[in-house]
Amino acid sequence: MLVGGLLAVIGSLLPWVSTPMGSLSGMAGPGLWTLSAGMLGVAGALLPYRRLALMHAVVPGLAAAALVAWQVGQIGYLSATTGSWGQLLPGMGLVMVGGGGVLLLRAALRLHRAA
Repeated sequence: MLVGGLLAVIGSLLPWVSTPMGSLSGMAGPGLWTLSAGMLGVAGALLPYRRLALMHAVVPGLAAAALVAWQVGQIGYLSATTGSWGQLLPGMGLVMVGGGGVLLLRAALRLHRAA
């Protein structure tokens, strides 16, 4: 859970979209939301209460996964409407936030099954 939260925090600060003209930062868009979600995940990893830790894994994990899916959909939509396939690519930050969301949801599943 700690690793998933840290991945979401670090990935929020890195470039999310790579273009031929340069990269677009995640903080210019939904990166602030995923940064907050990642901090909730890190905080949940330090909690001694199982139910509260479970909520601190589910909510940020779903938020990060939903925002990454939305952002990838936006990249696909813009690529399709402008005819620029291969020009807009997901950046390293977007991949890291997606991985952090998956790890947070996996930690939530393990917490739920252990109860």
